[in-house]
This record gives sequence, C-alpha cells and structure tokens, in this order.
Amino acid sequence: MNIYVGNLSREITEEELRQAFEAFGQVASASIIKDKFSGEPRGFGFVEMPTKTEAQSAITDLNGKELKGRTLNVNEARPRSDDRRSGGRRGGGQRSW
Repeated sequence: MNIYVGNLSREITEEELRQAFEAFGQVASASIIKDKFSGEPRGFGFVEMPTKTEAQSAITDLNGKELKGRTLNVNEARPRSDDRRSGGRRGGGQRSW
C-alpha cells in the first residue's frame, strides 16, 4: 500500500522516515519529495508497505503524531491525476471569437 506522509520536517531524512514506519512492519520504500529546481524537501513524502494490515496500522498510529517537531498527516495515497499539466483547463485549440 502506498502511504502519503505530509507536514514533514525539512530536516528529516528518508532513513528516519523509513524507521518510523518499520515499527509497524516491512517497508518496501520511503521517499521524500524534493523541489525539482532547488532540491529542497517539499514537506511531504511517500512510504510503500507491501502488507495492507501493517500499512493500515501505521496510518492509524502515526497520523497526528509528532516527528522531528512536526505533526504528521498520514493517509493512504490517492492515485495521481493526469490533469496536473493542463492547469485545470479542459479542451484546447483555437479560441473561436
């Protein structure tokens, strides 16, 4: 199960994030999302846990808990929408006025 982890401290490492979730079971991967241009952490990341029951337990126990001075926002990750690049506009082409 893919888990979204928000409100991360800018100082947390991927290894520290992994360790926080390993207390609940096996962690396949842990990644902190960084700004494409500056390389600075964006304050959120994703943890992949292969066992759904372990992942659910981690979500329940870690959501609202403090890690490195920040209160975590933890929930099941939603699939990415393909609408990100369009800027919310539908359609395209020439204007007809």
